[in-house]
Amino acid sequence: MNWITNIVRPRIKGLMGGKQGGGDTPENLWKKCPSCGEMIFHRDLVANLNVCPQCSHHMRIGPAERFAYTFDAGSFTELTPPSVPADPLRFKGDKKYSDEMKAARAKTGRPEAFTAARGAIDGLAVMIGVQPFDFLGGSLGLGVGEALVESLQAAVKEKRPYVLFVASGGARMQEGILSLMQMPRATICVDMLREAGLPYIVVLTDPTFGGVSASYAMLGDVQIAEPGAQIGFTGARVIAQTIREKLPEGFQRAEYLLDHGMLDMVTPRKEMRATLSRLLHLLMQQPRPTAKARSAPPARRNGNGNGGAAASA
Repeated sequence: MNWITNIVRPRIKGLMGGKQGGGDTPENLWKKCPSCGEMIFHRDLVANLNVCPQCSHHMRIGPAERFAYTFDAGSFTELTPPSVPADPLRFKGDKKYSDEMKAARAKTGRPEAFTAARGAIDGLAVMIGVQPFDFLGGSLGLGVGEALVESLQAAVKEKRPYVLFVASGGARMQEGILSLMQMPRATICVDMLREAGLPYIVVLTDPTFGGVSASYAMLGDVQIAEPGAQIGFTGARVIAQTIREKLPEGFQRAEYLLDHGMLDMVTPRKEMRATLSRLLHLLMQQPRPTAKARSAPPARRNGNGNGGAAASA
């Protein structure tokens, strides 16, 4: 018997009186860490930036949290998502692709597996793109490719360095060759960023695989990963079955890739904002604010999920 589910949660709901003031009692006041199995109170988890306080497992988060944890408070605005054909190949598998897209949009509240925003980190103007795993596995399709290309082009035009937080299972099979075409498009735009003398920093999060890891996700001037992130091209089980050998301990984890020269650093989420600020100011040859000026807390997620007043940097 799970005492959290069967005893604690019903009592909490009873004390809170169910629906009050037109709002629902939160369904998940506790979350189980997928790594150590510890039950974490949701407020403690949010206060710890969605990192398990017991084992430091970095849980998957979306664009709203990434922007709130990274940008200066109230400094960012999201870019308008581009309009692309919803089902260009009229694909039908076990489910209609159009139905899968509707379900993903309803679940996440976002139109695609990519969101970009312009803002500031310690006063430095920057563009940040986030490719989260919760929307069809962060798969790369027309919508993701077009949004990424437009945000990279905007960064070049506005002379902003670019930071990409990426998690993906690879190209979106329901869009076939149209999905694969997004890889060279994004790569060309990364080259445009580099030709303009603007830094391109990639933060690889759990998991990053397939064609995404084989293209723009591995082209950063600086390659960073969150602790424990799975990174590769093909899954470890497929590789082991193909070569018929036992793989090394920790294979395809961020720490293993760091030891073998595929990454520049592995940075905990609590240190990510400070690390990005230091790197970006150094690469842009801009003086970094003093420690006192940087003491203001980063943007926090508010009711509408965009970190407060959204003023353009």
